[in-house]
Parts: sequence; C-alpha cells; structure tokens
Amino acid sequence: MQPLLDTIATLTRPTDAARVFHGRGGLHPGCEHLALDAYPPAWLLTSFQPLTDAEVAAIGNALAARWAQIAPDEPLCWLLQLRHGGRTETRLMAGAVPDPHVVTEDGTRYGVHLERGQNHGLFLDMAEGRRWVRALAQARPGLRVLNLFAYTGAFSVVALQAGAAQVTNVDMSAGALGIGRRNHALNGIATGASFLAHDIFNSWGKLTRGGPYDLVICDPPSFQKGSFVATKDYPRLLRRLPDLLAPGGHALLCLNAPEIGSGFLIDHLQTEAPTVRLLQRLPNPPAFADAAPERALKVLVVQAPG
Repeated sequence: MQPLLDTIATLTRPTDAARVFHGRGGLHPGCEHLALDAYPPAWLLTSFQPLTDAEVAAIGNALAARWAQIAPDEPLCWLLQLRHGGRTETRLMAGAVPDPHVVTEDGTRYGVHLERGQNHGLFLDMAEGRRWVRALAQARPGLRVLNLFAYTGAFSVVALQAGAAQVTNVDMSAGALGIGRRNHALNGIATGASFLAHDIFNSWGKLTRGGPYDLVICDPPSFQKGSFVATKDYPRLLRRLPDLLAPGGHALLCLNAPEIGSGFLIDHLQTEAPTVRLLQRLPNPPAFADAAPERALKVLVVQAPG
C-alpha cells in the first residue's frame, strides 16, 4: 500500500475531476486493487478487495494530513467504495458530499453522484476521447453526431460546446439520459441535443433515417446482460457503420474490456465494415498508464471513405 500513501503525500489541490492513483494498471506492486479519484472537493478511494481497519485508517490519516497542507481552511471529504464478492458498498468516511455535486473537466461542468452505484456520472478514463471530440467539432463546425450508449451525455456536451450542430444521444437508461439533460443545462446548452431511450439494436431503421452522421460515437459497456456483450454485439454494431456515416465521416470506437485486445475491433472492422479505415488509437490519460496496454481502455478513431 506504500505507493498509494506516497502518492497521497505529494497530492496537489485538484481543480478538475481526474484519477490520481491507478493501481489497477499494474505499475504499483501490491496496490493492484486500489484506485484514488478526485471529484473536487471529494476524494473517492475504490478497492477491489477487502481492506483491514488499519489500512483504512492509514489511508484516512494520510489524506487528512495532506489536505491540511493543501487546503487548510476546508474540511476533508473522502469516500471509500469496496467492490468485491459481487457486491458494492460505499461509505462516507469524512466530510459531506455536495448536493448537487458538480465537477469540471477542461472547463465543462458535469453532475456526479459518488454515494451510489459503481458508475458516478463521468468516466474519467475517457478524458482524451472527449478532448478528441472537442477538437474535431472545433475543426469542422456544424457536425451531425450520433452518440450511442450515451450514458450521461458527456460527449454530447463537449461536441455542442465546440460547434456541432446536432447530437442524437441514445441509451437504454432513461435515468442516465435525464442526467445528460441536466449536464447540458449546466453548461448553458439549450438546443442541438436530442435524447432517445432506445435499444439501438431495435432502432437501426430510425437511427439510419436520421443520418448520415459526420461522427458516430460508440462507447458501449463491455458486458451488460440484456444490453450489450462486446464479443457478440460489437461486430453487429460495426456492420452498421457504413450506413450511418456520411462520406469522410469519423467514428470513435471504445472498448473497455481487459480480456479483449484492440485486435478484436480491428479484425471485425475489416470483416464487417471493410470500407472504413483505421486512423489511430487514442492515448489514455497519463494517470491511467498500464503495464499491459491491451488490457486498458481501447479507443480507436476510424473514417469512412470520402
């Protein structure tokens, strides 16, 4: 656990939401079960195996000591989430979480919820994907975007902020899309976004008629029974890309399954959508560095023929 304590001892006061310690990447022996995230003003420690009372106390003491140095006039707020044995338990260890809790990333505001569920409203590892979308929308004003598995609409917010004309957000969860609407409002975005609580595999006709799109974003869960299983459903999704993309249009293909490498996407792209070419794999945020990059998040940029 010492690498985590060493990181805490050198923390700076965060402004944006971000990961600060990524034991899951395998670069910190003995800490593979630990991750520490900043959701200012709160800290969230996630452990994927049980922690002893002594370990929890040591982490809490380290956070308190460092917070007293970098924010002496503010109370420490930190939470512990334990994920093991198929269960998730979140404990508030110190302070109070803001309600509503709004964080920023590159000047954009997002509502998050740390005290319930495994997903907190903003996937921190996708920061570079959001930056890429922002850069594309700035370079090509007026983009029409299809955001599949939209969750809380972060891609939509940055696209519209940067100059996209229209974003269609599709997700099976009406609750997640409701948070997405609030995220747009948080950033003063009143037009340009639509929200469809649909199963995409039952909605291809509607989505195709709404196209073609200059950008298609595919950020599905890797395994969600009844919704999406990457090994079975990603090839079906790739098969639809040529019909969805405008000439020269881009797609962002995301896969966060440690057991499936990028070769899976590349091979199926060649067989299911051979006219669509691979341009690049985006880097992950430096905080998510991994000893085995193929186990980490894969984000591929592809393009339809022009």
